[in-house]
Parts: sequence; structure tokens; C-alpha cells
Amino acid sequence: MSTQEERKNLEMLYEGKAKKIFRTENPEQVLVYFKDDATAFNAQKKGSVADKGAMNNAISTLIYQHLDKQGVPNHFIEQLNEREQLVQKVDIIPLEMVVRNYVAGSMAQRLGLEEGAKSPHTIFDLCYKKDELGDPLINDHHAVLLGAATYEELEELYQITDRINEILKELFLRADLILADFKIEFGKTSDGKIILADEISPDTCRLWDRETGKKLDKDRFRRDLGDVSEAYHEVHDRLVKALKTA
Repeated sequence: MSTQEERKNLEMLYEGKAKKIFRTENPEQVLVYFKDDATAFNAQKKGSVADKGAMNNAISTLIYQHLDKQGVPNHFIEQLNEREQLVQKVDIIPLEMVVRNYVAGSMAQRLGLEEGAKSPHTIFDLCYKKDELGDPLINDHHAVLLGAATYEELEELYQITDRINEILKELFLRADLILADFKIEFGKTSDGKIILADEISPDTCRLWDRETGKKLDKDRFRRDLGDVSEAYHEVHDRLVKALKTA
């Protein structure tokens, strides 16, 4: 088990908006520390949410363990403690795969559509991971031009992403939650295999109560709806219950 004192002796490889990544003695593994920091609108809005790091760690652990049982290759190894997990080291592919089952967020604004409508088909967006550019929306040809992925790799990414979407929609429905949309990231292992990486949590998913439509995700922070920490705890508790009854 890692402790705060032990983590101080580790080399920090990267610090992002919500996590810190540390080197471990195993060159094929890294330690991920989940922070309480919250950002929105490309870090133009900043704050802190009580227990967010702990909840995202716990929720992501539950989801990755479930995906692993479904045969989805991913970087998760084990949860070390409340805020840390051990994962396989990967080179992150600089693309965000965005999956939209309902109209919400930036897509609603961009296309002038009413938020909340269910799409008759799954919509896939591709974003270039570049903070200084605001993670712009791109297409497959842009991704290949940028050297982010080949056409063959993009086809693999879409296939895995589509499968993850079907698994997560079913899981969240068992928790009486609608998976409106979400974003995921992938990385390459040292032998070139593409696997799911980063986290899956209310920070990266839009989750609505199945009956009331209440938002139980990061939109509560983005839109100043309040009760952000309570929403993350509720998602966690619902997932625990759903997985126990699976």
C-alpha cells in the first residue's frame, strides 16, 4: 500500500487537471493519484470538490474491473488506497474518443439543438488532445495528418469504443442512470498494443437519473448546480449496488 510519505519519494512524471502520475520501481507500471481539483471550460473555471479524488478513484476502479471482466483491454492493475491506483504504463494516444447517446453539452450548443433529446444513433466525436488549442474537434483525416493515429488504428479505436459504450450503457441503466455521453482515452503499451487508459468517472461522463433527469456528474460543477460531492457519492453507491446484483 502506498502512503503519502512513500509517494513523496517517487518521481512525478506528469500532473494534469485531476491527477498526478508517478514513476514506480517497475518501468511498465505507474502510480496514479486522484486530486480534488475541479476544472471546466478548458480550465477557465477552477475549484475543488470534497472527496472528488477518492470517489473518482473508486468509481473508475469499479468500472475498469467490470470492463476487464467483459474482455476490454485496459491499463488498470489495482486500487492501492483511497486516492491511488496502480496502472500499466502507456504512451497516451493524443485523441479523445467522445461518445454521444443523447444531445448535451457542447454538441447541443454547436448544433443549436435542445439538450436532453436521445439520438436515434450513437454519435462519435474525435478531439485532438492539445490544451493550448482547447482540445479541438477534428475528423479522422486530421488525426492521420497530425500523426496521432493511422486509419487502421482509428478503426480499432472506434470498434473498442463502441463496445465500451454498450457495456457502460447497460451497467449504468442497472444503476438507474442514463449515460448521456462520455469521453475516453487510449494508450499504447511498450509492445504497441492499444488499451483503454485514463479514467471513467463523473468527471468524464454525463450521467442523468433515469426517472428525474437530475444531473449526477461534473455538470453540477460546470453549471453551479451545487451538491457536486453528493452527486459523485451517489453514483458510486448506485454502481456498488448494481454490481452486487449483477
